[in-house]
Amino acid sequence: MRPESIAALRRARDLIDRQYAEPVDLDAMAGAAGLSRHHFARSFRACFGETPGAYMSRRRVERAKDLLRSANLTVTEICLMVGFQSLGSFSSRFRELVGCSPTAYRDRQRVSAG
Repeated sequence: MRPESIAALRRARDLIDRQYAEPVDLDAMAGAAGLSRHHFARSFRACFGETPGAYMSRRRVERAKDLLRSANLTVTEICLMVGFQSLGSFSSRFRELVGCSPTAYRDRQRVSAG
């Protein structure tokens, strides 16, 4: 992959990192990279090893983990705050990436913190 292509894909990844809680669609991501949506999706996966959507949901779960450890918010509040549209999709993706439910994760963190 050419360096200018990688730089363009990094611009799109930076957009996702900045606006993970917003409903950023594939067209906006592709626009940040200056590519068509289909070429962008293929190139993003080839460069970063996951689809743009998977990257965004992983970033959202990472932020949710931070909030579950540190904030006095409900799981539903955190779910919406990090950009998921439903508690079910948030919980499923969280369990897939972390290996437990958001509530179980929070409980484990509280126990380990003392």
